[in-house]
Amino acid sequence: MTGPGDRPAAWYDPLTDSPQFTDRPQTDRDDEYRTLTYEVTDRIARITFNRPERGNAITADTPIELAAAVERADLDPRVHVMVVSGRGKGFCGGYDLSIFAEYGDQPEDRAATGGTVLDPMVQARNHDPGGTWDPMIDYQMMSRFNRGFSSLLHANKPTVAKLHGFAIAGGTDIALYADQIICADDTRIGYPPTRVWGVPAAGMWAHRIGDQRAKRLLLTGDSITGAQAAEWGLAVEATSAETLDDRTEELLNRIARMPINQLIMTKLALNSALIAQGVGNSTMISTVFDGISRHTREGYAFQQRAATAGFRTAVAERDGPFGDAKQFGAGKR
Repeated sequence: MTGPGDRPAAWYDPLTDSPQFTDRPQTDRDDEYRTLTYEVTDRIARITFNRPERGNAITADTPIELAAAVERADLDPRVHVMVVSGRGKGFCGGYDLSIFAEYGDQPEDRAATGGTVLDPMVQARNHDPGGTWDPMIDYQMMSRFNRGFSSLLHANKPTVAKLHGFAIAGGTDIALYADQIICADDTRIGYPPTRVWGVPAAGMWAHRIGDQRAKRLLLTGDSITGAQAAEWGLAVEATSAETLDDRTEELLNRIARMPINQLIMTKLALNSALIAQGVGNSTMISTVFDGISRHTREGYAFQQRAATAGFRTAVAERDGPFGDAKQFGAGKR
């Protein structure tokens, strides 16, 4: 009879080989998602945003499906690490706000949320400059987005965000919740809506790059490259677009070699320091201010311009004076 001491590196054995999982079948679910795809290969859960024609812009489905996919990977004893990426030209171009800013009277319904605070028509009415704004209807919606995105931070297992092309506005709300960011060196990363009509609701910037650098970006709405993100400590590594896939796989495979229990304990220990910094409070305050920013005189002017001339035109006019009016994605908020 042999035991762990008789086998080299028995600690690398799959978790499914442990007695707790003996004779228990592995369930391969066949969930369908509107905004992303999910697959598991070689101990790695791969979550890929799948709206390339819209720059992977965020809809009401996105946080719900992301949280579900993260939980699916978290519970799977075959998965050691998760990676979130985007299909097409970029990671995520922000919220698909054209459904509110441009088509406020007839917003596109992308989720089965009718009659709730997530109902696009409810939110469109709450954003009507001619009506009364209820800040808590706004907060209930935006806080749900943050809950979904923050599943990357609060998952037991480590999460990696692979960025290419662009991670703009709401796209950064997602990426900054990941435990590790790896990116192409020419990726554009930033939150232009701080110029008007937005505050980063996730509230993660200062926690990731410190007070001064966060203010440098958010007091101007400027973006940085992936190379600068690595220099500033926002990304753990920046590499060329051509080598991004290979470098990401190397990182994922190194993490995946670790026993799941070691990964969970290490992440929990490190997260305790991050959470003690007040991540939850930062998110709450930032989400409230994000709502307020869309209901100021300037915020209403931006929204009304978008409704009259189109969302892309309003964004171009917002960003033009800063010299970076190029469209990175469909939403850019």
